[in-house]
Amino acid sequence: MTESDLNQLVSQTAAPQDTRPLRSQERSRTRATHTVVHGDMNGENRLFGGRLMEWIDEAAGIAARRHCGGSVTTACVDSLVFKNPAYLNEIVVIDAYVTYVGKTSLEVRVDSYVEDVATGERKQINVAYLTEVCVGEDERPRRIPFGLKLDTDEQRNEWHMAQIRKMIRRERQEQGI
Repeated sequence: MTESDLNQLVSQTAAPQDTRPLRSQERSRTRATHTVVHGDMNGENRLFGGRLMEWIDEAAGIAARRHCGGSVTTACVDSLVFKNPAYLNEIVVIDAYVTYVGKTSLEVRVDSYVEDVATGERKQINVAYLTEVCVGEDERPRRIPFGLKLDTDEQRNEWHMAQIRKMIRRERQEQGI
């Protein structure tokens, strides 16, 4: 990907003209909460990363299903960055929402936090981007019936960054990385 390709993507100000009915990002928004229990712990007495990944995948799938109005399957976990740990009895809050919609796939951003029950303050523990594919009854990819309505600059920025991530994934795949 050249610098010119990146600049062209970032300079766009709206999603491409989409003839499909549009759904808002809010329609897909999903929030899940979990209390970290003994079965969620790793050998270092922190939340096991695999358990958090399970919760992230589940929230992303629900957000994608809400947008598509049907079944989805996870195709890719693009970025999964562990920023802070979570410990026994802490409350983990997971927020997921659609950031990009293509023909048969869509991207979901998932933010995970530890919530302080006394103050309600949250500390981010993870950010992840997942690609979900809309599938029909035959479990083959099908066209997503709805586009994504972009109302804010933040939503438009997420859309464009998703396009860049998509190009990078494609380039890495072509190079066998």
